[in-house]
Amino acid sequence: MFNEFIQSPCGIVEVQACEQGITAIRFVESEASASVPSAVTTKACEQLRAYFAGELTTFDLPLAPAGTLFQQRVWNALSDIPYGATCSYRDIAEAIDNPKGVRAVGLANGKNPIAIVIPCHRVIGANGKLTGYAGGLHRKATLLELEGAL
Repeated sequence: MFNEFIQSPCGIVEVQACEQGITAIRFVESEASASVPSAVTTKACEQLRAYFAGELTTFDLPLAPAGTLFQQRVWNALSDIPYGATCSYRDIAEAIDNPKGVRAVGLANGKNPIAIVIPCHRVIGANGKLTGYAGGLHRKATLLELEGAL
């Protein structure tokens, strides 16, 4: 396993990877371990810095998130939400041909291990309100403001 940390407007971000690609991007309270960088973690950190600087709107990284088939389908649908746009959990449920699976989509969204790059922060409530975000609603708001979606 490889990892690297960056400072962001939302706090410290840890990027984790295996040989196949990025396995996790998450907000952490501190750099709890020494970095063990790889080419892919370094590339991810460079792209994240560019994203936070407002210079990058689309990531180009190999991803290797671990999850169930259903979670993978949800995460793939999340990846289709354009920069600066938002959608509802119902929109994602319909996108994966499971219109009654709104709650399951919400649960899968919350299990997304690759924050920002798989943009679960772009999913909001059907009423337009910000809803749960594993990194905290203040971070979700910051990311959406950065993208011009709020």
